[in-house]
Amino acid sequence: MNLWNDVTGVFFPRFCLSCGKKLGAEEWGMCIRCWSRLPFTRLEVSPDNEMAKCFWGRFPVEQAYALLYYTKGGEVAGLLHDMKYHGARRLCREMGKRMAEELKTAGFFASVDYLLPVPLARARLRERGYNQSELLARGIAEETGIPLMTDAVTRVRNNATQTHETAYGRWSNVKGLFVATPKAGSLCGKHVLLVDDVLTTGATLVACADALSQIEGISFSVVTLAWAR
Repeated sequence: MNLWNDVTGVFFPRFCLSCGKKLGAEEWGMCIRCWSRLPFTRLEVSPDNEMAKCFWGRFPVEQAYALLYYTKGGEVAGLLHDMKYHGARRLCREMGKRMAEELKTAGFFASVDYLLPVPLARARLRERGYNQSELLARGIAEETGIPLMTDAVTRVRNNATQTHETAYGRWSNVKGLFVATPKAGSLCGKHVLLVDDVLTTGATLVACADALSQIEGISFSVVTLAWAR
């Protein structure tokens, strides 16, 4: 704990998103007690785990992993809401670091060449001020040293929110949502880790991978903070 954290903790106290308890200097978003009670997936790192099967027949994935299970109205839903809409930039990066810590010992990043966060539309980025998936990826990059690539894919339109869409609606909503940029050519023969905040049907991640699918020798893995199994 440093002096700056001591001072800011006195004048600008932070509170746990779950229980409301005042947070210590080293705690972000949730206190240690609430963090330990979150629904961790404990997914094994393999190309045929339960989450990876969501992408079978859509695009090949080397590995897929989510740190937490998502349920509507649950603690993870509240965490994601704050990350998206309440300007919790530091929390996004901290969650990225937590994901990286969980996966490093399992060798998840051993062959990954680039981290590629799912991009936001320009209008939504201006409105929100940041891309939560990019901040998650930056947290991973800080822990792993893997370079971040944010200019290989662009979002060509601001699709309607996916929150209340049916599964069919989600797939229809993302058709042609992303296009590869000239920078994507540098991904030839590379292993790319797609990073997003939550996996539901997988439609957005599949659309992002589709935009890069013509690049020779490219391979994909997927990591998200949460999975709505």
